[in-house]
Amino acid sequence: MSSESKSVSKNFIEEILAQDEDTRRFQGRVHTRFPPEPNGYLHIGHAKSICLNFGIAARYSGGLCNLRFDDTNPTKEDVEYVDSIQEDIRWLGFDWEDRLFFASDYFEQLYDFARKLIRQGKAYVCDLTADEIREYRGTLTEPGRESPYRERSVEENLDLLDRMRAGKFPDGSKVLRAKIDMAAANVNLRDPVMYRILHAHHHRTGNAWCIYPTYDFAHGQSDSLEGITHSICTLEFEHHRPLYDWFLEELEIHHPRQIEFARLSLTHTVMSKRRLLELVRDQHVRGWDDPRMPTLAGLRRRGYTPEAIRNFCERIGISKFNAMIDMHVLENSLREHLNRVAPRVAAVLRPLRVVITNYPEGKSEFLEAVNNPEAPSAGTRQIPFSRELYIEQDDFREDPPKKFFRLAPGKEVRLRYAFFIRCEEVVKDPETGEITELRCTYDPETRGGNAPDGRKVKGTIHWVSAEHAIRAEVRLYDHLFRVPDPIDVPDGGSFLDHLNPDSLETLTDCCLEPSLASAVAGEQFQFERLGYFCVDPDSQPNAPVFNRSVTLRDTWAKVEKAQQAAGK
Repeated sequence: MSSESKSVSKNFIEEILAQDEDTRRFQGRVHTRFPPEPNGYLHIGHAKSICLNFGIAARYSGGLCNLRFDDTNPTKEDVEYVDSIQEDIRWLGFDWEDRLFFASDYFEQLYDFARKLIRQGKAYVCDLTADEIREYRGTLTEPGRESPYRERSVEENLDLLDRMRAGKFPDGSKVLRAKIDMAAANVNLRDPVMYRILHAHHHRTGNAWCIYPTYDFAHGQSDSLEGITHSICTLEFEHHRPLYDWFLEELEIHHPRQIEFARLSLTHTVMSKRRLLELVRDQHVRGWDDPRMPTLAGLRRRGYTPEAIRNFCERIGISKFNAMIDMHVLENSLREHLNRVAPRVAAVLRPLRVVITNYPEGKSEFLEAVNNPEAPSAGTRQIPFSRELYIEQDDFREDPPKKFFRLAPGKEVRLRYAFFIRCEEVVKDPETGEITELRCTYDPETRGGNAPDGRKVKGTIHWVSAEHAIRAEVRLYDHLFRVPDPIDVPDGGSFLDHLNPDSLETLTDCCLEPSLASAVAGEQFQFERLGYFCVDPDSQPNAPVFNRSVTLRDTWAKVEKAQQAAGK
């Protein structure tokens, strides 16, 4: 680590690493790993761990970070998840180079470690059922009881383990357990299971194995075999650390240091893979990459950028204390990045036709518009103007309230980058009374949006030329859950009870400026005055689909503040 980096520790983990560097605990090496289980798609909580592990390695000279899949449960794992996880990590901007590993790479060595513990009298084969093991384990206030199979001989245990591996016993009939202390205050040390019988096809090893190591047994030894120095994991593994240390000490192999940090919890969503799988499986969402999901695939499809997510992870920091992070923090990180890089365009989501009665029929002209005022190098573009336009329905009120500065009968507004217009007539459907058209006049002397006579207008609205408009579908996404914490709410019930019925609104007749005709999937734009949007992969030629990534302002924060003020 550079002297500048050493002088300022950003979090407690870096302080630990600095101490280990000073004491030469690992000969100055820093080698971390990111160890996902391939049983689902990565979510924003994983991004925090990815940024932490790869980021720490990058800050040290010669630092390394491995990607290792914890593939020890074949019934829940799939190659689809392996591929998606690699795609997500690369998208975030990190590279494990040639250090891609799997726990299954070490199955033979782990088995040898198990046999070594048996020979040392530190492990035994147990015939208790899963329910009986839980019963014998005891409670937080009462010690456990020893298994009646705890004192089997070394020879019998070795023979039984070999026969377990050979497939001689059915699932659940036997397990291999570590022999530690059934009266230990930490229940994880009360003879934990190391291997279980599971006749299941593995996505990498096929049917070569029918016994699989538990996470507690596989993880530390895999760290050791890879030469990991700092095994950084989330806080729920803090009570597993004594077991992690016990295995490494008894096996007398390289001993990494386990460090725990608080996992990410985010409002208005859930982070449990089990619950995310339930949302996908029961079709409450359209898949793992649904833009309402907190998965990295979903966030990417919604229009989140790697820079925004990395900045978010940096902003929330690393601590030892669990806390719920407001979704608005993540959204603000995206706004800040897209504000700098996203081109501005005009889009009318709920069109209302405007006819400029004093503009010549059949004529059109091009006006200059700024692509991004935050990035002068982005330049300008030409947008068409014609006799018939579309504006947002919300930008007109026939009977406007006080301080409504947009268009109304007899009122004048500025069309962005164009002219001043005045509403002269309102046309309605004779049967429904619905407003179908506004007839307006324009002032040709106000080209560019300024009046030479110095008169001012308070309202500026966006617009699209009807003749040149592109028709598009726009999907307006909002929070997936109505409440900040759908798991812990006063009225209880299932987390599914708190799904937000308005989390998706689909608009099918939106009008966009013609510059968006060449937009491709993944491109991001600011629809002026409306928010940030990206092109969805569902787009087809002449039928684009856009997703709203985030609004221009924090609308939910305002709603929640109003509800609190009203005592709701």
